[in-house]
Amino acid sequence: MLGCMTDWASWHLQYEDPGSELSQRLVAVQEQIALALQRAAPGSPRLLSLCAGDGRDVLPVLAGHPRGRDVTGRLVELDPVLSGAARAAAPPSIEVLTADAGSTAACAGAVPADLLLLCGIFGNVGDADVARTVAAVPALLATGGTVIWTRHRRAPDLTVRIRSWLSEAGVEEVAFATAPGSGWSVGAGVLRARSAPMPTPGGRLFTFQAREG
Repeated sequence: MLGCMTDWASWHLQYEDPGSELSQRLVAVQEQIALALQRAAPGSPRLLSLCAGDGRDVLPVLAGHPRGRDVTGRLVELDPVLSGAARAAAPPSIEVLTADAGSTAACAGAVPADLLLLCGIFGNVGDADVARTVAAVPALLATGGTVIWTRHRRAPDLTVRIRSWLSEAGVEEVAFATAPGSGWSVGAGVLRARSAPMPTPGGRLFTFQAREG
């Protein structure tokens, strides 16, 4: 992502270790994706995943879920190696966009979504960007849709504030899974408020910093 020099393709190799915290978090995210698809209204649920990496969180779920073939949408990832891998694995109904997911321009034409993934973002951006992105959830998500997010819980633990911000935005929490200690957390919530207008195209939601979480 913009502003970050991390080699994200190499970073993703941690997923190859089934005992790693990243792999454990992946399982929790996939569980919430499957539950969100069960909750989705009849029809063709629309998906938007920002900072989607190689799509390994959502694409395997779509391949095995009874409603997976119904899903349309977009994965956004700036790293060309990761987005290329996602594109090769994605079904025709899922667009993979190599672009800066922190810009609202990457969301144009893909919102409001019925399933919004904000995974691997909140531990890599400043607190103000987290708050800005959470405030934009009603513009990115359809009423009744599900947002899934992740964040580490190292001090100072921001997850308490994130959950409060989501509640203020009209999102009802339906799950909050955590690792022991200060490791990962995975949250999921349903937007009960009315969906809001899309932010100005070309605006920013977040900018990655040189840290991971």
